[in-house]
Amino acid sequence: MHQHSLHSMAFLFFLLFLFHSSRVYSDLDVNFYGDSCPNLTRIVRYGVWSAIQNDTRMAASLLRLHFHDCFVNGCDGSVLLDDTSNSKGEKNAFPNRNSARGFEIIDSIKARVEKACPSTVSCTDILTLASRDAVSLAGGPFWSVPLGRRDGTTASESDANSQLPTPFESLQNITAKFTSKGLTSKDVVVLSGAHTIGFAQCSTFKRRLFDFNGSGSPDPSLDSSLLGDLQSLCPDGSGSDTTLAPLDPVTKNKFDNVYYKNLMNSSGLLQSDQALMGDNDTASMVSYYSKYPYLFNKDFGASMVKMASVGVLIGENGEIRKNCRVVNL
Repeated sequence: MHQHSLHSMAFLFFLLFLFHSSRVYSDLDVNFYGDSCPNLTRIVRYGVWSAIQNDTRMAASLLRLHFHDCFVNGCDGSVLLDDTSNSKGEKNAFPNRNSARGFEIIDSIKARVEKACPSTVSCTDILTLASRDAVSLAGGPFWSVPLGRRDGTTASESDANSQLPTPFESLQNITAKFTSKGLTSKDVVVLSGAHTIGFAQCSTFKRRLFDFNGSGSPDPSLDSSLLGDLQSLCPDGSGSDTTLAPLDPVTKNKFDNVYYKNLMNSSGLLQSDQALMGDNDTASMVSYYSKYPYLFNKDFGASMVKMASVGVLIGENGEIRKNCRVVNL
């Protein structure tokens, strides 16, 4: 009996050790707000659902906002900060100016969360959850989101200009930006699949239509019937720069694997998308995801969790912003 209870005690200590170790070594936890804000996921999902009911483009906008947050000095909510008299934030950086959207959706979700659980949930975690819900509400996968990020207190326009991938860069440059964040070329292919939803302004791909790389003619890798449609939508000159074209014209509001089928048919809208077909390794992954939608969904969730853990602030670092647009006083 005595020996049995000793064994039980030892086992209990072992379990406690395991629990403690997992808490120490896993920075983020799916149940981080389980006690402190039990209705968090419901509040966020409802906010995203109502935003998409009002504007289907918002699903892609929230997903892009999260990506643009994490790629600039880590997932810290810095993209949400407004400029101040002594600091220029990320909202007016070239990749975000007049194109980043969804700030007011995050504001309204944050206000509801603050009402339910004051000063408890970071803006960064709200944005991370919102991007997951945006994908699943658009017909894509649902994955568990580890939580516990804190908000940063600084933002940098110049860092946003230098760290965010652009539609005009080579695959090599884009991959280098991903690997600098601890991501891989597989993550490049998987996360590019986010372009299964959303729209791009003509200015981001117009050079492919008329004067590709200064050649005076269109990009030869672009499907000819798509080229004709895009030339009509985005005539030469700056007048049509802000006109929008769907990244995936086949199922523009549905999160699926058609993006990869489009690339196989030379119908990627952005130069950076079609570039995935110019490298043997990435082209074989494109082919794989074009055939296996289930595996794309699975890998997309995994790559999103990986991206959402880049440079996170935890513990005593950062803060829990009361208002996502400004640091706490």
